[in-house]
Amino acid sequence: MSILLAADFTAAEWAAWWPALRAALPAETLVREGSEPAGFQLTDVDIALVANPPQGLLARMPSLRLIQSLWAGVDRLLADASLPRDVLLARMVDPAMSEAIAQTALWAVLSLHRRYFDYAAQQQRRDWQQLVQRRADEVAVAVLGLGEMGRAAALRLADNGYRVAGWSSRPVQLARITTFSGTTALASVLGQSEIVVNLLPLTPATRGLFGASTLMQMRRGASLVNLGRGGHVVEPDLLNALATGQLRRAVLDVFASEPLARDHAFWTHPQISVLPHIAALTDPRSAAQVVARNVNALRSGAPPAHLVEHARGY
Repeated sequence: MSILLAADFTAAEWAAWWPALRAALPAETLVREGSEPAGFQLTDVDIALVANPPQGLLARMPSLRLIQSLWAGVDRLLADASLPRDVLLARMVDPAMSEAIAQTALWAVLSLHRRYFDYAAQQQRRDWQQLVQRRADEVAVAVLGLGEMGRAAALRLADNGYRVAGWSSRPVQLARITTFSGTTALASVLGQSEIVVNLLPLTPATRGLFGASTLMQMRRGASLVNLGRGGHVVEPDLLNALATGQLRRAVLDVFASEPLARDHAFWTHPQISVLPHIAALTDPRSAAQVVARNVNALRSGAPPAHLVEHARGY
């Protein structure tokens, strides 16, 4: 049997991923989709490593036993109606990505708390003005989503002195973090938090979560840091919340359509900071080792890690 790598990679990404995966899986027959050797058949594939594969491709592999995503999010995979629902699907959970997301969350919260975005605007105006400086323990931060990345972000923020509340759809216990769960608790968490960091997965239940009604539940003058998915935010509603003063600022790493159109209002909005989806880029060196562990688990008859529940969307 063989492993098929089906990915919408740039040349630079192929140059990084291919040798990393070959080195991590030396005993496996690894085939690159689009560059298959003579005689190769999709019936030979029992494991697929994927990053935005062509729709319908996975359904053409009758021997498929495991689909391993190379990205943390699986919403695009699950949106493919032809995705084989009886095949194990694993998402990428890489400690290096969790570390990166924790760093980005800390940078965003620290920048909002210490008014660094305001100081950057002052510099453009050549305006020398010292703003009020508050302590971290005076700032209430909410982290929505307590998966691997959310937990890493919440703990990093707590390590730096912030008062952190964590929210998830199901109960999660996390040392040093006050945790809440369920729809009823969300409004309370939002209303008490000065900064909200979104790290939820994109599911039918969370798509459009940050629309007019949820934004109105947030504490007036709060800030939103979206490191989850662009589909979480209703963009016109966010712009309206900023215009009315309901929100003070937004730090956005993900967008409904990427790359962000050059004429999009977000680029020049004085209360929005735009990042080009870089909060936690997958590192092929560490991710290849995650892939190898799941491949080896499947080969030995053990369950792969971080399997997706199709019904929940993550």
